[in-house]
Amino acid sequence: MKYILVTGGVISGIGKGIIASSLGTILKSCGLHVTAIKIDPYINIDAGTFSPYEHGEVFVLDDGGEVDLDLGNYERFLDIRLTRDNNLTTGKIYQSVINKERKGDYLGKTVQVVPHITDAIQEWVRKQARVSVDGDSAEPQVCVIELGGTVGDIESMPFIEAFRQFQFKVKRENFCNIHVSLIPQPNTTGEQKTKPTQNSVRELRGLGLSPDLIMCRCSTPLETAVKEKISMFCHVEPSQVICVRDVSSVYRVPLLLEEQGVMNFFCQRLNLPVDVKPRKMLSKWKEMADRSDRLLERVSIALVGKYTKLSDAYTSVIKALEHSALAINHKLEVKYIDSEDLEPSTQQVEPVKYHEAWQKLCSAQGVLVPGGFGVRGTEGKILAINWARKQNKPFLGVCLGMQLAVCEFARNVLGWEDANSTEFNPEPQHPVVIDMPEHNSGQLGGTMRLGQRRTIFNSTSSVLRKLYGGVEYVDERHRHRFEVNRELKHHFEKKGFQFVGQDVKGERMEVIELDDHCYFVGVQYHPEFTSRPIKPSPPYLGLLLAAAGKLQSYLNKGCRLSPRDTYSDHSSSNSSDEDISELKNPPLS
Repeated sequence: MKYILVTGGVISGIGKGIIASSLGTILKSCGLHVTAIKIDPYINIDAGTFSPYEHGEVFVLDDGGEVDLDLGNYERFLDIRLTRDNNLTTGKIYQSVINKERKGDYLGKTVQVVPHITDAIQEWVRKQARVSVDGDSAEPQVCVIELGGTVGDIESMPFIEAFRQFQFKVKRENFCNIHVSLIPQPNTTGEQKTKPTQNSVRELRGLGLSPDLIMCRCSTPLETAVKEKISMFCHVEPSQVICVRDVSSVYRVPLLLEEQGVMNFFCQRLNLPVDVKPRKMLSKWKEMADRSDRLLERVSIALVGKYTKLSDAYTSVIKALEHSALAINHKLEVKYIDSEDLEPSTQQVEPVKYHEAWQKLCSAQGVLVPGGFGVRGTEGKILAINWARKQNKPFLGVCLGMQLAVCEFARNVLGWEDANSTEFNPEPQHPVVIDMPEHNSGQLGGTMRLGQRRTIFNSTSSVLRKLYGGVEYVDERHRHRFEVNRELKHHFEKKGFQFVGQDVKGERMEVIELDDHCYFVGVQYHPEFTSRPIKPSPPYLGLLLAAAGKLQSYLNKGCRLSPRDTYSDHSSSNSSDEDISELKNPPLS
């Protein structure tokens, strides 16, 4: 087993996740089995109770793990399926050590950070690195480990110490450290500054880890003199200083690293048994990057949510939209709309903001209402859904978005003016959305309906079923506490509001569609979590196709894109999607 540790310096949010994912992509392109682990030094057990403004979106895995959004990057880049244990937090480590102490495993010993916490970290990494993530039961050969935060943070010290010991236990030829640092370029001088990187590397070396590669994040290409200066003061060869400049698309990052000989370095440093000829999988990434840069036609989607001030709050949603836009050869334009700005109360207080929000909504070609929690902004979302329904605009509601579509239809078509979710009004006369029996109101962490669940289609004419390839069922990831009240289902269906997908027992409403509408779809699950660059999520693809006016022709062609919109077949791959000459969406089951 080979271990690649990715650490970060100077600032957090520097791009370690994308770089770690890109490294994994390059390794996988050589035919190696790759897994990834993300370490978050916070004391929370998992990311489940975070506000999206804290660390961005909460990503959900097949097993119901609520984890950091970087695991979403790993899954999308490497096309793998991770588990909750691939996200390691200080909380999980301390909890496991304390549980052992209570059981008497350390009987007679004083439990300390060193050796007990550090040993627990090493044991966790070693064990998880061997868990198959490819779906073929093959044991991974390389494990990419990303240590969150910044070197020097007090909370990450036990992890740094654990890896200082770990490098000697697994031997030098099996362990490699990559340090990601920032090269600032002040506008006043335009000069690239190396001092922050020097200090960061000095601190890392002082803690017992010496970087093998220094990845320099910069806005412009790294100058030769700057590279040599970093080499001289940071104890590495100039070839070990890698420039990771800002690029037009994340698809270009693996190509950027490969151009600078990263794979050749790994082969020598880690004695990797691979053929270093040009890799076919990377040619697919180059084709995606080139297509992304060449796109001229635009498609605009209004994203109506409550966390729109931070795009990371909807990372997977944006990626799913991008995957679908790329598949239909359009450039994506996302119009972020704070749902509160659409409400009449905003018109009274800030009329300019109100009119700007409505102008954005009315100028969009499609409307997306993503998941969320809490009552704030829900009335604005309902107004946006009402507009999309009446104006025959393509609409996709995800999780809460689907539930609010049910509320909107009940109020404005069925005439139930007080129709609501019990999440927002505990005792409405018409509770169209109710809490689930297993919901534990006394404890919030990990008590939702989480993870991969099966949805059965009960209609052959369903648009979404056709988009999935006509399958009988799909397995998608869920994260919700409330569900549509099935007792009232027949009232909706009489008016053309169809529940075309349900759970295996037929008790939970999973998919809604509206008759006589270009595309009005709601899903209780989160399809964005399983979207991939060359396998876009069908609900999102349907939204983009409808917004671009291509949905009917796509369905008429048997859910195949025209040759102009497909990837070439010049680049076969050793990944699971070998033939993408015609991009046809397989069942995500």
